Amino acid sequence: MKKIVLAVAFAGAASTAFAGGDTAPMVDVTPAEIIVAPAASSSSSNLIVPAILVALIAAAAAGGS
Repeated sequence: MKKIVLAVAFAGAASTAFAGGDTAPMVDVTPAEIIVAPAASSSSSNLIVPAILVALIAAAAAGGS
């Protein structure tokens, strides 16, 4: 009977000793600053690709005849 009481006492002490458990550490995360670079506007760069396409279509049309 004494062994049972002693076992219960140790079990109770062990369960309260580990109460709360091992928790993960809190990590303070600061949000990163987002920097948006303004797009460089250039009217000549907006015309280069369509001009090349028109030139290729014109060359294909002239060469096919």
